[in-house]
Order: sequence, then C-alpha cells, then structure tokens
Amino acid sequence: MANYIFPPHQIAALHIAGADERFPVRRVYCVGRNYAGHAREMGSDPDREPPFFFCKPGDAAAVVPVAPGAVAELPYPPQTSNYHYECELVVAIGAGGSNIPVADAPKHVFGYAVGLDMTRRDLQGKMKDAGRPWEIGKAFDYSAPVGELLRAADAPGIDSAAIAVALDGKVKQSSSTDHMIWSVAETIANLSTLFRLEPGDLVFTGTPEGVGAVTRGQTLIASVEGLSSLSVTFV
Repeated sequence: MANYIFPPHQIAALHIAGADERFPVRRVYCVGRNYAGHAREMGSDPDREPPFFFCKPGDAAAVVPVAPGAVAELPYPPQTSNYHYECELVVAIGAGGSNIPVADAPKHVFGYAVGLDMTRRDLQGKMKDAGRPWEIGKAFDYSAPVGELLRAADAPGIDSAAIAVALDGKVKQSSSTDHMIWSVAETIANLSTLFRLEPGDLVFTGTPEGVGAVTRGQTLIASVEGLSSLSVTFV
C-alpha cells in the first residue's frame, strides 16, 4: 500500500436511486450552448455552431452530491456579482470508449441526473472578451451540484423530458430535452472523439434559455421530468 504525505482527496460520489452503492465521479464535461434559445440569449447563432466542450474539476470540492429530498447549502463564490444558474440534464457514463458511434452511445450511459452548471457570468464575460479560457467563470469550487442518479433503464422518456428551474418559487427556465441541438447520443459521440470516456465521467448536456442571477439566501429547485429534483440554497 502506498504511503502519502497527506490523506488522498476524497472523490465525489453521487446517490443512486434505490441502491446503497454510490457512483464515483471521475471527470465533468460540459457541452456549451446546446439549446437554440440559450445560444441566442448568449449572442450566438445555433444554426452554425458545432458542439464545443469545457470541463469542471471532478473532485468533491467542485461536484456536490445531494441526497434525495435534501436542500444543499452552497457557498456563494468570491469575486463575482453576477452568479448564474444553468439547469442541465446530466449523463453518467458507465462504460468507457473512444470514437463511439452515435448508435452505440446509449450503451455507454449508466444513468441520468439533474445538475446545475453554476457560472460566474461576469468573470466568464471578461475571459471571453480577452480571448482567454473560461475556468474562473466555470470551474470554481461547488460549481456543479448534481442530484440523485436514476439508472438509464428507468428513464425511458429522458430524450423528451420537461426541464425547468424555479427560483424562490418562480419558474425561470422551462423547456424540454428534445430541444437540444445535439442529442445525448450525439453529444457522447462527439465528446468521445476528443477524450476517451471512462466510467465515472459526467456529461452536462447544456441548458435552455432563461438563465439568470441568484443571490445569497435564494433557493433554486432544478428539475428534469422523471428524475429527482435538485434543491440548492446559496449562503
């Protein structure tokens, strides 16, 4: 057994519906502007842009596993005054592979969950304007809370499921997963040409229009039809 100079970091592990086991998180991939409405509200042309990806860290400081029925308390991050929510369908990879054909992509999916791609929009905007990477806007601590995983076999309607966010009880995002520009299978296939996917990877599949700011003390409830909702309060 290896000796370490300090204890190894604990990995994030997500709750799985109806199981005692947890899903250990390896990497977090995100696809950008995968709903036409959101692409337009961010100033892009959804008819011309191929899929693009960015990453968030996969450690426990970045991905917060939320127990079913619980309201997670997450710290409001530093260095921002424009902190945005983005509700997303999250795909959990259960079988690895590279250059995965679209037709085979569903075989690589373990399950699905609701996630929030939290974004320091002001910092992201500064990085865009300077032509620099987005990390400080996207890949900070506690930026990707994820709810309970449901196994893929138990989510047959996930490709046309309602997706929504309510902020302090008022609906802010409301759409359907069939409005994605790139489907779940197409997203996995495209991503696997750039990275070898492995069990434990999470893929955030994009957010619909209606993103906006959240402040301390407010509560978000993110939902995808058929999955456990995700409730988060910012402190």
